[in-house]
Amino acid sequence: MTAADVLSSIWDDVTGSQPAPAQLEVLLTAVAAALVVVLPWTWRIGRHVVTIAHEGAHGVAALLSGRRLSGIRLHSDTSGVTVSRGRPTGPGMVATAFAGYVGPALLGLGAAYLLHRQHALAVLWLVVLLLALLLVQIRNFYGLYAVGIAGAAVFAVSWWGSETVQSLAAYAGTWFLLIAAPRPVLELQTLRRAGGARTSDADQLARLTRVPGLVWVGIFLLVTCGCLFVGGRWLWAAA
Repeated sequence: MTAADVLSSIWDDVTGSQPAPAQLEVLLTAVAAALVVVLPWTWRIGRHVVTIAHEGAHGVAALLSGRRLSGIRLHSDTSGVTVSRGRPTGPGMVATAFAGYVGPALLGLGAAYLLHRQHALAVLWLVVLLLALLLVQIRNFYGLYAVGIAGAAVFAVSWWGSETVQSLAAYAGTWFLLIAAPRPVLELQTLRRAGGARTSDADQLARLTRVPGLVWVGIFLLVTCGCLFVGGRWLWAAA
């Protein structure tokens, strides 16, 4: 198979439609995603996926707002940092700081819309593309490892998985992003209440805008829960 044939096959997958799973299967993928978020030992793994989306959102916001992206680092303790250059204040910096905690939820909402339109493979291939673009911005070994493993797993499902496996994987991943997104916001406020996280996104936004950090935490929570509500309705309606 030539490169042109491969690209043509992927394009057909992206633009084509796939039947949605049965409602019971959609419910089971939601339950599985919720268990990953709730159970401590699975959350330690799933938290890395949220961090990838979080830091990727910072990077996208930086580029869209005209800042220069210097690189992204992901760490084994599930933390991460995105470095960009530009004005230290102003709308671009505010957008960049704001994007992180809402990024996973917005990504999940976009995926839920595509699944609502019966484009499960489009979701998987877009994730592969986003991870590939993120990979070139990673500046540490663990980050390369984490993004590489995630990209390889999604690619394997997209290329070799059966239609049923692909659909269930797209739904499970989307549910996970939607359900998981509020938890880091709650964890952030717990750290802030204990006197930690003084350099968090919420506290950076407070210094940039003079709006209290607690208000920004509330906005993060409102956006992530709103995406869960709307995205969940789309996923359920698609079945």
